[in-house]
Amino acid sequence: MFKLFSRSGAGKDKFDFSMLKVDMHSHLLPGIDDGSKDLEDSLMLIRGMKELGYQKLVTTPHIMWDMYRNTRSIIQEKLDIVREALKQENIDIEIEAAAEYFLDEHVMQLMEKKEPLLKISGSMVLTEFSMAFAPMNVKDIIFEMQMNGYQPVIAHPERYVYLQHQKDFFVELKDAGCLFQLNLLSLTGGYGRAVTDLAGWLLKNDFYDLAGTDLHHIGHLEGLKKYQANHQLKDWLNTSKVLNSKL
Repeated sequence: MFKLFSRSGAGKDKFDFSMLKVDMHSHLLPGIDDGSKDLEDSLMLIRGMKELGYQKLVTTPHIMWDMYRNTRSIIQEKLDIVREALKQENIDIEIEAAAEYFLDEHVMQLMEKKEPLLKISGSMVLTEFSMAFAPMNVKDIIFEMQMNGYQPVIAHPERYVYLQHQKDFFVELKDAGCLFQLNLLSLTGGYGRAVTDLAGWLLKNDFYDLAGTDLHHIGHLEGLKKYQANHQLKDWLNTSKVLNSKL
């Protein structure tokens, strides 16, 4: 199995998240998706991210219309609450909000109505699709996003394990101009061996452009604090290919 993180300290160094500077995938706004449950939870997670070495957070609540009907105004309202609480608690870290868009009919409707999508930085929009089965019209939605001036970022492609024997799909998305975002926790085995192996293949073949925590809860935070990285991951993160520090 392709291993980048290990419980063993042999040949490993404690991972320094400050080299990334910016985390661009997390669920830190209280009570609007499957991430932070309340404001206290948000502050605890954000404090933990600062302690890991992050200087800036772009948090990305789900917009998945069948489950999480978040809008620009809902997200902004929660962001304002979190920012004020951080100020009151003297937690000095920059935080912005975008969204993680599930590629469905709702996203198409937003674009048809010319409602602006929430962006990570520049024209980048974080996207995801079904974990359970191969998407039917993802390429069509991605094409429409590009026609509307957006740069699609595919969140955690390694978690779509049903594609492990259909890797041409990843090649097609990459050739179409999509950016790929690695979940750092995918390399710990926490999502299962198949995810870790697929992450290793994608990393080895230079698919990834961004790294994110996809932080939802204390378990994820403890995982980030606990694991150590080998030189292969660190070498990738030190290359100019990784865009986090430019966000």
